[in-house]
Amino acid sequence: MNLKNSSYFRMATVAVALLIAAFIVMVLVGVVTHSPPAVLIECFLSEEIQFAIRLSIITSVISTLLCILVAVPVAYALARYTFPGKTVMNMLMDIPMALPPLVAGVGLLLFFGVSPVGKSLAAAGLAFVFTPLGIIMAQFFVNLPYMLRVTRSTFQGVNPRYEYVAKTLGCTDAQAFWRVTLPMSWNGLLAGSVITWSKGIGEFGAGLMLAGATRMKTETLPLSLFLNMSTGKLEYAIAAATILIMISVVSLYAFERYGGATHVY
Repeated sequence: MNLKNSSYFRMATVAVALLIAAFIVMVLVGVVTHSPPAVLIECFLSEEIQFAIRLSIITSVISTLLCILVAVPVAYALARYTFPGKTVMNMLMDIPMALPPLVAGVGLLLFFGVSPVGKSLAAAGLAFVFTPLGIIMAQFFVNLPYMLRVTRSTFQGVNPRYEYVAKTLGCTDAQAFWRVTLPMSWNGLLAGSVITWSKGIGEFGAGLMLAGATRMKTETLPLSLFLNMSTGKLEYAIAAATILIMISVVSLYAFERYGGATHVY
């Protein structure tokens, strides 16, 4: 009797999973197949969509590199060391992930547009408000917690004994990190970088608030989708959405392929 009940439960859970998977597929396929291929290709090749693709790729690559440069030392410190305020720091690092992107964008806009620090940066030639630099900063601020979580989980998965052995053989802390920990963490770091880049390309709310939505200036793919939907240019909006879907699918595949058990949200 118990075995029979277990079988029913298993079939029920699998059935729910299949239904949700089918629902997701139908929604995404509905976007991709809404317009004839010839129309989509024409939109893909338009100057506006090409500009949005270039700007999205450039800004997301730069913001991802910044996330990697910051996440690696911070995640290593959080994974290996104990220090006062570590729990609070862990919480602070996750706040941007919990905030609605629009709220994060408002905070960034006030910081870079009103605060003395933001005004000083603008005077020095680093203007973030309504510029492509603002897109990079918005992507960095919103996506850093994801890179931190994956990187920290990856470092925690490396047995500290390997570092200890390296140190007994004469390596310094830095040499043990570069020669032992980092090579063993490569797959996790690659997975985190891919998903951070993908999320950077898809970032909308914070970028909209800080960089604005100006055609052919701060128009990334998500902003292009928003602008074209707002002005009734549905085919261009669908073209941008289709590109974002394709990027997401490829990125998630790479994340699952290389992340293994290290990816933790």
